[in-house]
Amino acid sequence: MNIDFIETKLNEIMKELETEVMTVLMDEGLDRKQTNLRMKPLTSTKKILTNALESIKMVEKLGNESLE
Repeated sequence: MNIDFIETKLNEIMKELETEVMTVLMDEGLDRKQTNLRMKPLTSTKKILTNALESIKMVEKLGNESLE
């Protein structure tokens, strides 16, 4: 499994999420409640991606250790 490729792609997705976050934060037409409602899915998505990457790395590490 090519962990570097996966990590690169997930980082690209996270950069897109950060762009979306900045767009939401800079939108002065939104009140606090609307901003929070739009931020929750973005925050959750970032957490999911981060956890997925950590899980993939852990599985790879355990797989390599079991081969030794």
